[in-house]
Amino acid sequence: MKASPAPGRRRTRRASLSRERIEQAALALIDDEGLDGFSTRKLGQRLGCEAMSIYHHYPSKAHLFDALVDRIVGMAEIPAQGLDPIERIAALARGWRAMALRHPRFYPLLSVHRMNSAIGVGYLEAVLRAFDDAGLDRETAARMFRVMGYFLAGAALDEISGYAKGPSSMEPVSDTQLARDFPHIASAGAFFSPANFDKTFEFGLRLFLDQLRLRLPSPAKGRVPARRRS
Repeated sequence: MKASPAPGRRRTRRASLSRERIEQAALALIDDEGLDGFSTRKLGQRLGCEAMSIYHHYPSKAHLFDALVDRIVGMAEIPAQGLDPIERIAALARGWRAMALRHPRFYPLLSVHRMNSAIGVGYLEAVLRAFDDAGLDRETAARMFRVMGYFLAGAALDEISGYAKGPSSMEPVSDTQLARDFPHIASAGAFFSPANFDKTFEFGLRLFLDQLRLRLPSPAKGRVPARRRS
């Protein structure tokens, strides 16, 4: 005959460990503590298991991070092919930035990941297809694709951990000296604050789209899409 649980104690069933639970917990941990603060030991504590249990699902931390890249990229919205190619490219650019800002502390890894898994390559294929569908020749499409990547990676990294957020000199120039000796920086600084990130991003995206439009075959030249009001 089995003994009854001691008074005041209830039997609880530990939730089964799954890739879904592991990935959700891993992203939450990175969102809270950053990549430097991540460890499988800490992840195990969140999941209520030993770190070795995680390795039954992912052979290494690198495999887990690959899965997180796939998870984040796989949730990116892909505009319908029926849309105007310029509209699609603008939506893809804005979607990438939004994706980066949802998980800013994981993005430094994502920004340099080759994305050469099936999910990653599928996403890149959808982006490059939009350039091809615009009627660009293969070389121009490939180069514009890469230039947009440079812009998006740099913009997101700057917003997440760059100007006003990154490391600072131990002896920074004072505001007084800045105004006196570096007037161009002092006057431009008003436009560098996080409050201006949206406007700066849209300004840069418009410059890119304007240049893209100049390279389109004549029938495809049209209005560069403005940001839709939500």
